[in-house]
Amino acid sequence: MKKSRIRKGDLVMVIAGRERGKTGKVLSVDPVAGKVVVEKLNIIKRHTKPNPKVRQGGIIEKEAPMAISNVMYLCPVTHKPTRLGVRVLEDGRRARFSKKSKELIE
Repeated sequence: MKKSRIRKGDLVMVIAGRERGKTGKVLSVDPVAGKVVVEKLNIIKRHTKPNPKVRQGGIIEKEAPMAISNVMYLCPVTHKPTRLGVRVLEDGRRARFSKKSKELIE
């Protein structure tokens, strides 16, 4: 299990693979597998039979998980990919910050 600072809802940029350079919002993170699902990126086609969940069968397009190492957080200030750090605030809470701009996130 690899610890990651990327969370659901973050805006990330893909830095490796066939989707390199594209940006999207994180839909889910699987820290055990080290995978992340990004909105409208890494689309696969799934041949599906009709069932109660999918009324009409056929070819369904959906996002596939990609390695978490292939994405970087997109800094809201500089609009460039950046690493994230953790800072302890005065009230004892932990907060993430951008290593490029030194700005707190959330």
